[in-house]
Amino acid sequence: MKRILSLFVKYFVRGIVFLVPVAATAYVVIQAFIYIDGIIPYDVPGLGLLTLVATLTLFGVLASTVLAQPFIFWGNQLLGSSPLIKTIYTSVKDLISAFVGTQKRFDQPVLVKMYENATVQKLGFMTSNDLSDLGIESDQVAVYLPHSYAFSGNLFIVPAANITLLDASAADIMKFIVSGGVSKIGETGE
Repeated sequence: MKRILSLFVKYFVRGIVFLVPVAATAYVVIQAFIYIDGIIPYDVPGLGLLTLVATLTLFGVLASTVLAQPFIFWGNQLLGSSPLIKTIYTSVKDLISAFVGTQKRFDQPVLVKMYENATVQKLGFMTSNDLSDLGIESDQVAVYLPHSYAFSGNLFIVPAANITLLDASAADIMKFIVSGGVSKIGETGE
């Protein structure tokens, strides 16, 4: 009886380990589809998502044309000069550009000692190695340390000597950090 109970618990836990991540991912994706579909007044499943993808792609094409460049410049100038809007607009624009596009910033994974004789180190991304516009010494760098299981993190200014560049892909390091160190580097998942 004890062996049967042990097997039951073992398989139950395996079921949880397998099913919960799949179910949570499916739930988030389904809820996102439902939300986006709810924006469009027509009752056609997937139309909202299709409309969103098509609209973003169309704007991408239009923004790439020579005719759109003056309007983009004027729009950036207008949004970039409004006191409160400037802060929000530039922060969101820079954050999006950090992950996608031609100006990716989370592309230098590093191991960071927070102070000189630290024995504990943190994984993060060097986002800037020139902080002279802030009046910060040239031997200091900016390092972003994402939080596990969250879409947030902290920015630290540390001595460049405390940084070790990692020979790993930025995507693998981000996945490793966000998973709390559970994901394996280089694996796509099972």
